[in-house]
Amino acid sequence: MKISLKLEYACRSLAQIGRLYGSGQLAHIEELAKSEKIPQNYLIQILNELRAGGILRSKRGKNGGYALVRRPSDTSLLDVAEIVDNDLVQHRLHLDGVSGAQVAEVWNGIANRFRTVLKKTTVADLIPRYDGATMYDI
Repeated sequence: MKISLKLEYACRSLAQIGRLYGSGQLAHIEELAKSEKIPQNYLIQILNELRAGGILRSKRGKNGGYALVRRPSDTSLLDVAEIVDNDLVQHRLHLDGVSGAQVAEVWNGIANRFRTVLKKTTVADLIPRYDGATMYDI
């Protein structure tokens, strides 16, 4: 399976933002980019997509930043993938030829199981478990 760099970056960013959930702190672009080694301009694009998709909220200004809209356990990787890399969860098969229908049936079953796993896996599963550390301590 090939996961896009964009989706990987989104997941890494959400793991850090998810660590702050409930603390009242906002994640700042500069710290996210530094801690996850993501180019800042690319990160801004990804976070804006996640905001437009309803996963993040943002606050502008000197004390601004990003936070999850819902608890980390309420945001699935399917939600994230559909916003950031929809091609990963979409599939189109041709029913042509003698074997087309059977091949489509098998791959559709695999795709459905994949979507089920993505739906059950949440941002909470991505959050590293450090003994009380925040991304600012790392």
